[in-house]
This record gives sequence, C-alpha cells and structure tokens, in this order.
Amino acid sequence: MSLEYIFVYGTLRRDANSEMSQLLAKYAEFVNDATYQGWLYKIDYYPGAVPSDNPNDVVQGEVYQLHRADVALPLLDRYEEFGPEFPEPNEYIRRKQVVLLKNGHSVIAWVYVYNHPTAGLELIPSANLIQQPL
Repeated sequence: MSLEYIFVYGTLRRDANSEMSQLLAKYAEFVNDATYQGWLYKIDYYPGAVPSDNPNDVVQGEVYQLHRADVALPLLDRYEEFGPEFPEPNEYIRRKQVVLLKNGHSVIAWVYVYNHPTAGLELIPSANLIQQPL
C-alpha cells in the first residue's frame, strides 16, 4: 500500500480550527509544514492556489499523511465541491503535485488547485492564509 499525502493551504490547516480541519485530523497525521510552487488568491472567504512555473512563487501550507484516503478524500472532495456531482467546471481540481517539506524533502501530495480564471482576483502577497487572513 503506497503512502498518500495531502497538502492543505486554507481552511483545512490545523490553525484554521474548522470543522473540516478536525475531520482531516481524524483521518490523517500532520507530517510537516510545506510549500507548493504557486500563487495564492483570495476567492471569497477562502483561498485558491494555482501552480506557477517560477520556483520563487510559493504557497505556504501543511502536509498530512492520509491513513484512510478512501474515506477522507471523498469527504474532502465534497467540501471542495470537486467531482462529477458538481457543476462543470469544478471550482477546484484535486491533483497530485510536488510539494517541498520544511525539512527539505519533497513528496507527491494531493493539492486542491483552483480551476477558474484568476483575472480580477486579489493575490495574497504572503502566500500564507494564516499570516494574512482573508
């Protein structure tokens, strides 16, 4: 059985102390703080990350190892409104992406990537939702 990881950068972070972050804690174990090569935008009261080709563009977040990916991912998909039961195009797409752990190691982790145009959206300069709340 391969290890499954997820990178979270918004309302799923443990500092957010949301209902869904508590659900994630139930089905996953915190691994380390991490960064994702991308930009972070204010979508509404929540953020959206999009990939970048520039290694200097980073989104701050956390990586978790999923113990029950078969249970957790469908619940998280519903929360992120990702899947065939939601209007196309979905607001987010869950993709496996490379993320860099604080200890310097990289892992392949699921990331909910924002799936709509970003023109007109506010860029979160710190790329860290906790440091710069919405």
